[in-house]
Amino acid sequence: MTKQFLVLQHMPWEGPGIHLIRSAEKNLVRLDIVEVWHETIPEILPYEGLIVLGGGPDVDQEKEYPFLRNEKRCIRRALEADKPYLGFCLGHQLLADALGARTGPNFCRSIGFISGHVTKYGRGHPMFRGIDKPFPLFKWHAQTVLPPLPKEMEVLVTSAECQVEAISVDGRPHIVGLQFDNHAAAVSDARDWAKGDEKWLQEPPPVDIAALVKDARKRETSMGEQFELMFANYIKWIF
Repeated sequence: MTKQFLVLQHMPWEGPGIHLIRSAEKNLVRLDIVEVWHETIPEILPYEGLIVLGGGPDVDQEKEYPFLRNEKRCIRRALEADKPYLGFCLGHQLLADALGARTGPNFCRSIGFISGHVTKYGRGHPMFRGIDKPFPLFKWHAQTVLPPLPKEMEVLVTSAECQVEAISVDGRPHIVGLQFDNHAAAVSDARDWAKGDEKWLQEPPPVDIAALVKDARKRETSMGEQFELMFANYIKWIF
């Protein structure tokens, strides 16, 4: 039976990503995408879960991005109803904020492919079953979730460029935040993101966009397979 997830998108060029779309289709998950900068966010209760994507806003920029106010209410409503929640990048940070953690500038801008490491909590989490060694992360952020975390939050993945790469909640493994963007690590996604964020990418130190796209092409198949495993693990566990 198909499960319906509400998906909140923040930027025109940062959609669900090819890997997430394919994984959702394979696992009979329908993605109801709402572009929050110009569309009304519907009531979350009729949905089986909530997916929140990344984007340019920082968590505290409600004045610059007024849609964040309604979005934060939707996230709190989903958590109160104990709905499955999967957040990517900004969606990860908004989850942490709703759970009482702090967010702010990371110690470095993290863009491109790096290695992530599953923690002891991550090894016990259903989403990372079969992924218990260094694995590639696709990164696209300058903000982060800042430690120390509330005692009920668990760090599932860490890296040399970001201490809090993935989080969940003790006793609520269906609530997950991922700082990395493996759902959108395909070549076409990388190109779209690079074009949309071109000005940001050229801030010092500038990013070699051609090299990034070349790396995405080389890794596309393996990153897609890896994400499909993670997403299938997650869906099978919560349903």
